[in-house]
Amino acid sequence: MVFTGMAALAQMELAIERERDNDSGEETACRREGPGRRRWQQFRHRQIQNARRLVDGGEQATRIAKDLGMSPATLYRRIHELS
Repeated sequence: MVFTGMAALAQMELAIERERDNDSGEETACRREGPGRRRWQQFRHRQIQNARRLVDGGEQATRIAKDLGMSPATLYRRIHELS
């Protein structure tokens, strides 16, 4: 009887843990984040356009990319995608 009670508690605990995992997964999906989501995708076109204007104006791409939190190669790629 004791083992049956312990097994029931373990099953209940597992169900609660699964429910938490599912809830956190839905929450992450609502924020449009998750595994495989690259950070540079969260930048808006307006930010990339402003960065392009700065690069065209003579600013260093490495500094702009660092300010945006991306690599210079990614910045150039995103600028090229907008063209």
